[in-house]
Amino acid sequence: MISSTLVTVLLAFAPFVVSQSSTGAVQVQAIEAHFEQSHIIPDLLPSFNPSALLSLNYPGVGDLGPGQLLRKEQVANAPTISATPANNTVKLSDTYTLVMVDADVVGANLSKGATRHWLVNGVTVINNQVSNSSATAVTAYAGPWPAPGSGPHRYVVLIYQQPQSFNPPADLSQPGVGVSVFDLNGYAKNSGLGPLIAATYMQVEEGQATMSIASTSEVVSSTLVAAGATGTSTSMIATGTGQSSGAGRRGTGVMVMSVIGMVGVVVGLVA
Repeated sequence: MISSTLVTVLLAFAPFVVSQSSTGAVQVQAIEAHFEQSHIIPDLLPSFNPSALLSLNYPGVGDLGPGQLLRKEQVANAPTISATPANNTVKLSDTYTLVMVDADVVGANLSKGATRHWLVNGVTVINNQVSNSSATAVTAYAGPWPAPGSGPHRYVVLIYQQPQSFNPPADLSQPGVGVSVFDLNGYAKNSGLGPLIAATYMQVEEGQATMSIASTSEVVSSTLVAAGATGTSTSMIATGTGQSSGAGRRGTGVMVMSVIGMVGVVVGLVA
């Protein structure tokens, strides 16, 4: 027979567990809000519905928050990348294509495409870490290099599902292709890439802007629907500031569901 004390203890943990389960939903809504307020949607992407959370870690800088403003020297070398499922129904067991593009400043005309700084086909996710050990680096990582005075450029890192039917264009199928402008959405569609799984971005600026740049608003995660619905209290996530709180903070979906299930079983036994 299960004691009532054990039930009491388990039920006491239930609000905490439910709060943890909402973390992923809040983070997904936060990165979606970042992409909208920074005008990555629609400047670069028509829409964005991530199923995973992406985090960049640069040596000497650490984990980046979305939209974090950096100097080009800080991001000269390739970051390590983590990808975390947004909830416990998402399994990152496929092969993926990794891309980084310069989406220029807010409001830029990208009708001719965005500058490709990184393109890797065949990456995998192992223990939430993006691995390119057996992948093809079509365009090797080239650190951000915005023109002086051109304002804060948005460097967007994206991961697409790469199905077996993936068929890239001939000029982007082999290693050694340099940095150049390309049509990101056209590439994804015409090569047969799957959905955009996750993305994040940073801002890099060289010198003071000599032109007027459209302003953006900050994202306050406590105002998001998931946060309000669950009573989750989270800190402000600001774009363009030094050390913003990023979408790379981890949820604990599997553990959450396991504990909730255990509480239900125990209550059923006692009843």
